[in-house]
Amino acid sequence: MKVFRGLPNAASRAACALAIGNFDGVHLGHQTLLAHLRDAADRLGIEAAVMTFEPHPRAFFAKLAGDLSKAPARIANLRDNLTSLQNANVDRVIVEHFNAHFASLSPQDFIEKVLVEGLHVKWLMVGEDFCFGAKRAGSIAMLEAAGKVHGFEVVTLASVQNKGVRISSSAVRAALVQGDFDEAQALLGHPYRISGHVIHGQKLGRTIGFPTLNLRIAHHRPALTGIFIVQVHGLAAQPLPAVASLGVRPTVDDSGRVLLETHVFDYSGNAYGNIVQIEFLQKLRDEEKYSDLETLTAAIQRDADQARSYFGVTTRIPASNATDRI
Repeated sequence: MKVFRGLPNAASRAACALAIGNFDGVHLGHQTLLAHLRDAADRLGIEAAVMTFEPHPRAFFAKLAGDLSKAPARIANLRDNLTSLQNANVDRVIVEHFNAHFASLSPQDFIEKVLVEGLHVKWLMVGEDFCFGAKRAGSIAMLEAAGKVHGFEVVTLASVQNKGVRISSSAVRAALVQGDFDEAQALLGHPYRISGHVIHGQKLGRTIGFPTLNLRIAHHRPALTGIFIVQVHGLAAQPLPAVASLGVRPTVDDSGRVLLETHVFDYSGNAYGNIVQIEFLQKLRDEEKYSDLETLTAAIQRDADQARSYFGVTTRIPASNATDRI
């Protein structure tokens, strides 16, 4: 799969079937749309392409308004979304930087400069509520009229439902906020995971007996925060049991940076630079701020004991044997 940051250059522009959307989480509704996209591309003998946006358009306008609370919480990072798109057999992804210039494009300019000249679209699929262009002035009817002029077909997809409930990114976010990972899996079609490179941290965890694998969360509003029972993929042939904290670490850090810290039980390897996947199994509690390190350590011990009980893990290796991973 080819990934372009912005429109491809002239040499890389080829006729395509295109789907446009944010595709956060690439849930089962998205996957149904992508299956239609793949079928159309194969039928027409052209590439299947997706246009998505970074940042999320609503996040851009929330920042512009000075109210980040209006930005949607992020289900998945760009890496995980791209992996899901690749798994759906997409040939190319255009990650469009959503900025003031792009937001100001008129509907006509979006059609002519982006769809026709920039991407050579021959078949276009969008959601039934799709709007585009400055002030969301562009409509599906406008796309259909332009398609007749420029030679591309426009197809809309009605919402996909699960047990009578619309599958949407909002529904996935709601399930994650509630810690309902069974519901999240039913909507996503797979267990909820976050992947990333293991990075260096503040080296605090090893001093209190709980060294961690650290993954940076690039967006400021993840769809879930708190303390979780998890398992880690990518360190061994089988997933490893662990307990994780996802949030801003209020007891030891006031920067507001979001971090995913995972303590893998009885693991002593060097994981720096590895790409791992953290699979979420159960929420234990919300993130809390403690008065001192001793109280924090006691809370982490309780969390670890609960997670060990969940997995039936009883063997413990002294903290001094663990490598520096925080």
